[in-house]
Amino acid sequence: MDYKNIKGSVAVLISGGVDSAVVVHQLCEAGLKPDLHYIKIGMDGEDSSCAAEEDIELSQATARKYGLKLEVTDLQKEYWEQVVGYAIERVKRGLTPNPDVMCNRLIKFGAFEQRVGHNYDYIATGHYATNVERNGKMWLGTAKDPVKDQTDFLAQLSYEQLRHTIFPIGHLMKEEVRQIALDAKLPSARRKDSQGICFLGKINYNDFLRRFMGEQEGKIIDIETGKVVGKHKGFWFHTIGQRKGLGLSGGPWFVVKKNVKKNIIFVANGWDTQLQYGHDFRLADFHFITEPLPVMKGDEPMPIQFKVRHVDHFMPGFISLDDEGYHIHSDAPIQGIAPGQFGCIYDADATICYGSGEIGIYKTP
Repeated sequence: MDYKNIKGSVAVLISGGVDSAVVVHQLCEAGLKPDLHYIKIGMDGEDSSCAAEEDIELSQATARKYGLKLEVTDLQKEYWEQVVGYAIERVKRGLTPNPDVMCNRLIKFGAFEQRVGHNYDYIATGHYATNVERNGKMWLGTAKDPVKDQTDFLAQLSYEQLRHTIFPIGHLMKEEVRQIALDAKLPSARRKDSQGICFLGKINYNDFLRRFMGEQEGKIIDIETGKVVGKHKGFWFHTIGQRKGLGLSGGPWFVVKKNVKKNIIFVANGWDTQLQYGHDFRLADFHFITEPLPVMKGDEPMPIQFKVRHVDHFMPGFISLDDEGYHIHSDAPIQGIAPGQFGCIYDADATICYGSGEIGIYKTP
């Protein structure tokens, strides 16, 4: 997209990081004067706020450098009601939630749109994704940098949200973005990339779960022998495919199943155990961004690429539709298929993201 041809008002969602700062730089270089908006969604408290003073200070410094307006929009209440509420509800059911996906859909492109964004023609973000126009429609395109691609975090957006959003750095590699920031002497040029879930800030994820779920001792059982090999403090602290943090000797051990009712974690031993892999999964309530896939019941499976979590690569597979919904198959083994996570579907070339659905729960022994 040629940003010099953009007609209308633009808001940039700025975070204090290097990516969103480069978005501001790119748009200003194209002759635009966007308004900057920092969304406050963090936890209150000395060590737990995502809306750190440093974030806002760096955002203010970027605004001053380009003579732009910066506003801070407090969406903590909406975030806690919608995103944190979603995460806790899923964890209680033994699922593995993805708060970042729902934050994009409900907060950054939802509540912000209702509060402020509707006043602008475009919302620009520092996500690694692209806008692709095909047959008169807008599609969510993958980023040039496959390692940084964030389309899986955006795959629950509505078509109207996508049409309203631009991704100015999606055509760049991460090192190019960093170099632009250094050359332009941006305040956040040397800042490290953020890690983890935004609302947690400095809080450990298990500490967050412990605050809401507490602890309850349960058994860790070797799924192949049926023997108890250890104990855990609650199934909610563990996810399918997990290797670290089990406290078991003679590993590696992988979490392969959970029994929520009995609070049991099932594990398998060894790097070569096939029990940590699968070839098939189903997607519940699949959300298409632009238009439905041309897959009908009874059709031959359609070749696609997919992700089952935020990873730095796409996997080849096939999608089909039956009475139970969309079914994904891969000839290659898929490690750690975790119910509750989002399965994200792409075209066969991994250039267009069709959308995503929640991976269905499996029966436990």
